[in-house]
Amino acid sequence: MACEFRAADWQEYKMDFREPHRELEPLEDEVRVVDEALAALVAEGLLPHTAYDGAKLLAHREAVRTQFEIPWTAISPRMQRLLYAINAIRQPRNMIAAGVFCGNTFISNAGAGVGPGACYEAAALIGVEIKPEEAERAERNVRKIDPTGVARVLAADALDVVADFEGPIEVLYLDADGDRGRGKGIYLEILQAAYEKMPDGALVLAHNSVNGGDKLQPYLGWVRHPANMRASVNVIFDPEGLEVSAK
Repeated sequence: MACEFRAADWQEYKMDFREPHRELEPLEDEVRVVDEALAALVAEGLLPHTAYDGAKLLAHREAVRTQFEIPWTAISPRMQRLLYAINAIRQPRNMIAAGVFCGNTFISNAGAGVGPGACYEAAALIGVEIKPEEAERAERNVRKIDPTGVARVLAADALDVVADFEGPIEVLYLDADGDRGRGKGIYLEILQAAYEKMPDGALVLAHNSVNGGDKLQPYLGWVRHPANMRASVNVIFDPEGLEVSAK
């Protein structure tokens, strides 16, 4: 049976995709809900604690608001905070994000390692976007807040990137859509290609765990099987959802 954290207002908490920076609730409510989700992840053994620097998250948020070109996004303020917090707590030296569009989803993860929200030293934070024009925009966005190049966006197929990556993958973020009708079913292919490079305790974060449709069901079944991942929690506090799984 799937383990989940479900906010009482998850169906009502909706954003306008064309207004990525609009506040949807008082900040203290956002913090409370995300803190409750983090506590659920700790309770299931996916994270060691819930502590992260909220001021650094807000500095990251402001940099993205003022410097990123975001035509639209499904990443809500709650989801942005959760992704940042998970990475700030886990502090992956290497993180790969598959399917990053304009770079907003990528930097929500990578922002704990680079830019004004940085709270640790990372080695390689890689965003992957298969559409060259979107990868170019994402890379331009990222360069505005990370002059170091630790975070970078590649125009490539995520399957190839994880297969060719040298070194451990400590966090893998999935938000890609496969071609030839695969849709979100590509998640399982990417995870299985990366699996042997993921050390014990590595995390997989799969966006659209609620609204991903039938194509996502094989992935969810796989990560929720104890033979494959030791724990998995579906975090539901907006209509998109995020499945968080630990190897």
